[in-house]
Amino acid sequence: MTKVTLDKNTFKALASEKRLDILRTLDGKKMGLKDISSSINLNKATLHEHLTKLHEAGLVKKKEREGHKWVYYKLSWKGASLLHPENNRIVVLFSVTLISLFFGVIGIVNFARNKFFAAESPDMMFKAGPEPVEDTLNLAGREALGIGQNQIFMYIAIGCLILFTILMAVSIWRYRENKTQKL
Repeated sequence: MTKVTLDKNTFKALASEKRLDILRTLDGKKMGLKDISSSINLNKATLHEHLTKLHEAGLVKKKEREGHKWVYYKLSWKGASLLHPENNRIVVLFSVTLISLFFGVIGIVNFARNKFFAAESPDMMFKAGPEPVEDTLNLAGREALGIGQNQIFMYIAIGCLILFTILMAVSIWRYRENKTQKL
């Protein structure tokens, strides 16, 4: 997990309550000087000073477009991580959730493919010649458990889909809980 390092300059920038208000105002938005000024009731010149200090500390990004006189401000990754420290964990949780969905779908496709190919050509199941020793052992172990090759794919797929459902519920819950600011 990536950590946010707070240096001396960042601590100085966070020392003011007004700067914290600016960070909270910019949470998830891209705003101009006038919009920020009206939302926190602060003079534009004073606000510009605060935004300059926040920009120097790396907490706020400036968005300037060529040919336009307006400058927009938004939170940098560092600023967003201060307000929502759990974002990295949620991204990892969503990634693991999607991977489990992928393997669940692959398992169902393998199950369906084996089921349909076995149904189309029953003579393919009975090969002439000796079977390799490792296949015989695997077959004997699965027969003892009453599990066929097709059923193994199905069990893996069902397990992955159950894992996907649980992880998705936890991910959504953590995401909604993390929307509230920590500063």
